[in-house]
Amino acid sequence: MVSTCLITGGSGFVGARLIERLVAQGWQVRALARSDAAARIVQKQGAEAVRGSLDDMDSLVRAVQGCSVVIHVAALFKLWGETDEFEHANVGGTANLLKAATGESVKRLVQLGAAAVVMGDMEPMLRVDESAPRQERSWAPYSASKARSEALVLGANRPGVFETMVVRPPMIWGAGMPTLDQMVESVKSGQFRWVGDGSQGMSTAHVDNVCHALELAVHRGRGGEVYFVSDADDSTLKAVISSLLQTRGVEPPRASVPLAMAWPMACVMEWIWRTFSRKGEPPITRQMLRLMGAPFTLDIGKAERELGFRPVVSREQGLKAMLGMNDVSLQNAR
Repeated sequence: MVSTCLITGGSGFVGARLIERLVAQGWQVRALARSDAAARIVQKQGAEAVRGSLDDMDSLVRAVQGCSVVIHVAALFKLWGETDEFEHANVGGTANLLKAATGESVKRLVQLGAAAVVMGDMEPMLRVDESAPRQERSWAPYSASKARSEALVLGANRPGVFETMVVRPPMIWGAGMPTLDQMVESVKSGQFRWVGDGSQGMSTAHVDNVCHALELAVHRGRGGEVYFVSDADDSTLKAVISSLLQTRGVEPPRASVPLAMAWPMACVMEWIWRTFSRKGEPPITRQMLRLMGAPFTLDIGKAERELGFRPVVSREQGLKAMLGMNDVSLQNAR
């Protein structure tokens, strides 16, 4: 019997790749689509598009009917915004999905979480494991909302009836990653600065490794548990960002700013943007600095033991694929 899975966020970077992988494994996949454009993307990947959103309970109930598994990938991710905006998208949307799923045939719900939920004050965090408590800081609305969303997911776990779990990756990268466009623009405009000397340790997770971990969680994850996953190949901020920029033919910048100077600068920038209702995002925010400014690496031993997780794509393989995609783009543009 073919199992049916619902994916939220299926038109995004991770969701689209996840649909492709699940379809290849024989799953019947549905994907929630908020627009015609999103519907076209998920259909191209092989999923059945269900028009609706996390705000629309009727569409959520339709989407989960007959599904045995839900993989909740959708989330609002950006480094600047109002707390209410993140609360509505990441916490309210998750609450609606859980309400719809618990009344239907769904046996398992796996959420794509974020390693950042354990980040609190600015301090080094090395080889962090799942015993680290979730943190919520008012100046980090994205990670705070993901922490609250995760708490809802785990709180809904009902052993043997409706099992819920969370996969927590650090920075997700790979061919087609949207955040690289922002990095390239920042470098080309002269706004990019390294925080400190860029030598702070950093864990990353290739998109295929993240999808692999989500798939394993569906089959092997324990209800009520969280799992850190990564490429198992820690590097430094400067090495990671530089290698990504070079896949676009962009030379890494040299300019830097000490963290002790960057933090008050970010506070001032945020005040200006809020006070004068400036459009767009400040060039630097405290959320950004917390993600990049201090060493942060993960211990993925729990995922290795309980899920059987091993990275399926190495850093070298992932960068080579990104270089290949860039070469194709250049040829098509000629």
